[in-house]
Order: sequence, then structure tokens, then C-alpha cells
Amino acid sequence: MNKVILMGRLTRDPEVRYASGDNLAIARYTLAVDRRFRRDGEAAADFINCVTFGRAAEFAEKYLRQGTKIAVSGRIQTGSYTNRDGHKVYTTEIVVEEQEFAEGKNAGSGSSHPQPAPETDPDGFMNIPEGIEEEMPF
Repeated sequence: MNKVILMGRLTRDPEVRYASGDNLAIARYTLAVDRRFRRDGEAAADFINCVTFGRAAEFAEKYLRQGTKIAVSGRIQTGSYTNRDGHKVYTTEIVVEEQEFAEGKNAGSGSSHPQPAPETDPDGFMNIPEGIEEEMPF
């Protein structure tokens, strides 16, 4: 099985091109994904190349910007080519099948009107407001 799930921030705006003939959109971007474990207290990240096609690429062009935190799922694709100097170059990228925002629109923007935190009990659980008649999903 070849399945990848990543969450990170775009290092730059997506680069979008359209394939000639069928007008298929192709978007490429790089995700900076934080490493869970840090060496000597320093933050570390991996920079992972991603590519997506069609409507997902059009979505990336319209909505994704540098610094946006997104979650993607897809598959790893490897390849190789020979460069101008005659050296073989190996490539690895994620072919994105699904992408979605991983934080709210105003997160990290430092807005001057922070949202109030929901009321919680001393045990850390949020209070359920009175008048909710729906059944719990579990």
C-alpha cells in the first residue's frame, strides 16, 4: 500500500501550469513538515515536494498561499532523469489526492480580536450548552 498523510505549511505560493491541449491544471508546492523529535532543542522540518492535478490544482491556485497550514493525503512517487551534465538525478514527490486547510482562516494572523475560549470544567472538558436536543454520535 502506498499512502501518505502529511500536515505542514506551504513554503511558497503554489506554481500552477496548464498542460497544452487538454487544459489540465498542474500545481506544485512544497510543504514544510515539522519533525516530532528535535535534536538539541532545535526545531527541524522536512521539505516535501507535492504535485496535484485538475480541480485540486485549480483549488491550490485559488486558495493556497505561502504559510498556509494544510493537510494532504496521497501517494509517494519516485522517478529519475539525466541532467545536462549527464548525471542521473532521482526525484521523490507526493502526488496529492486530497488537500484541506488544517487551521482557521485567522489562525496565526495575529488579529486584534482574539476569540474567547469556550467555558470548561476544572477537568478540562467543554460544557455542553443547555437546549441541545441532538443525540451524541457515539
